[in-house]
Amino acid sequence: MSQGLESDVKQLALSNSPLSPAEVKQASQAITADTTNFRQLADGVNELETNENPTPAQKVRLGICYYLLGRNRLATATLSTADGGALALFYLGKAKFAQGDYRGADDAYQQAAKAGFPSDDCTLARADAVRNAGNASAALQMLDTLSGAVEQTAEYLYQRSATVAALGGNPQEVVALLERAVETDPGHPGALFGLAVENDRRGNDDVAMDLYQKSAARFPTHVGALLNLGILFEDRGQFERARQCYQRILDAYPNDPRARLYLKDAQASTDMVYDENEKAKMARLNQVLSIPVTDFELSVRSRNCLQKMGIMTLGDLTRCTEQELLSSKNFGETSLNEIKEMMASKGLELGQLAHERARTDVSYEPESLSPDEAAILNKSIADLNLSVRARKCMVRLNIQTVGELVRRTGDELLECKNFGVTSLNEVREKLTQYGIKLRGD
Repeated sequence: MSQGLESDVKQLALSNSPLSPAEVKQASQAITADTTNFRQLADGVNELETNENPTPAQKVRLGICYYLLGRNRLATATLSTADGGALALFYLGKAKFAQGDYRGADDAYQQAAKAGFPSDDCTLARADAVRNAGNASAALQMLDTLSGAVEQTAEYLYQRSATVAALGGNPQEVVALLERAVETDPGHPGALFGLAVENDRRGNDDVAMDLYQKSAARFPTHVGALLNLGILFEDRGQFERARQCYQRILDAYPNDPRARLYLKDAQASTDMVYDENEKAKMARLNQVLSIPVTDFELSVRSRNCLQKMGIMTLGDLTRCTEQELLSSKNFGETSLNEIKEMMASKGLELGQLAHERARTDVSYEPESLSPDEAAILNKSIADLNLSVRARKCMVRLNIQTVGELVRRTGDELLECKNFGVTSLNEVREKLTQYGIKLRGD
């Protein structure tokens, strides 16, 4: 790949010249160095896909581009019908390996070697596939057949370390091999990941995180590095960054079950942080709303009017409209402006909470209920199909039926651990479907 192509990897898909292993490696490096090149490559693939009759050589380019983008099912389907050459077969093996088809990958690597792909590269790839298929002893035997310059490459050192680890070998040897691999190629994703795992196990979180990030920066996406990196972010309470790690996996591998599960948990934790912030804001607002109006220097006329109307706090004023104040005897525009200035000094407005005007609580006495109403209140909480967080709150509060739930106020539910405004709104919405509300709503 030329220097110009490193800034425009779109040409990897669109070029008509024969594709080489070096070009593929340089494309991966270009995307790693500048992630905008990922979009460039995707654009090139989109353009190539419009060709209804691609040549076998174009299928090779398209299939390998699919692999670099993490679209391994498409890569497998495309490369299986490509030109049958060594490069296509080798990356067919890579695509199958990424999908967990280790035996299929091994077969493809053997065919690639027969077709002329570098035999040492094929043996290393086969060792990886065989080890992941559960036969670490056979993988070690393959590695032992290699000699010469290949033994000093990062890929060989990484494969040997992973195989020694799989066989339960000396942990110090495993780490030493990984360190040599990273020294040989500081950007080797497997070696970076392996070294990160070893540091993770030893509690060296900062070192592990740095190594995971370097491994995750490579393309194709290293799923293990992104998963573990996301977990470390979660441990530090950085749920949004964890979510981004899991989402990046799903962008490449939409059906990855672990990434789906972890993403759901990270999103829930992000929502929980948001709920806690909202809860804190509500607590501060309630504190302001509870301030007595007598704390302010109001005119005698204004004080007497508020007293007659039963308005004792700033909260009472937020539930009262301007028209209601003006309808009071002896309360005019001057007094209204005085009250509005007082409210503004606390960041409040008249009538802003008028929709929350106190109402008489609904009584749910069994003897006064119709059969249909009684049936609704006797429903199990499970029938509401609440989210996991809301359900856990019901369990903590020992609320088993809808009737027990509606005897609670919103504030009582908010006191439950990990139950925030989002969950409260969810409960209210579910109850509204049955025409009932929480106590005090």
